[in-house]
Amino acid sequence: MSELPPEEARRKAKEVCFDLLAARPRTKEELRSALARKGFDGEVCDELLRKLDDAGLIDDAAFAETWVRSRHTHQGLGRRALVAELRRKGVDSEVAAEAAGEIDARAEEERARELVRKKLRTMTGVDEQKATRRLLGMLARKGYPQGLSYGVVREELRNAGAESTPLDDATPD
Repeated sequence: MSELPPEEARRKAKEVCFDLLAARPRTKEELRSALARKGFDGEVCDELLRKLDDAGLIDDAAFAETWVRSRHTHQGLGRRALVAELRRKGVDSEVAAEAAGEIDARAEEERARELVRKKLRTMTGVDEQKATRRLLGMLARKGYPQGLSYGVVREELRNAGAESTPLDDATPD
């Protein structure tokens, strides 16, 4: 957009940002990337993003808190996966870790149990070893710690009627 007069470029960049923010909250880095993809000059981007930040229209910390609550509740993601997602969206590591830290260990364990129970309902006729592998894999992909995953899967398989699990003798790292 460098061929546009400076005022026109600023107006168009502002329009792009407002359109994106109207759809959902965005991080500063998401907006910067979108503007760069559209060819806006770095100086125009920096100035506009500073103004949006000053006006309170972009707030990476607030975005991170909302993102963590939503993705943990609706997608069942664990803290590790949430921090990784926020980092990919350009949120500072400390801000991402602080936001993910709002999910306490008990809430994370309970969400893992819900995911395992839900998955178990669809696993009729699957032998115990295969079910264990699948459940552990699912929890790992969703960012749950290995030790928590082993404990939850072992207990939920027992509760579902499994007589013994191959994890009884396993010790998590």
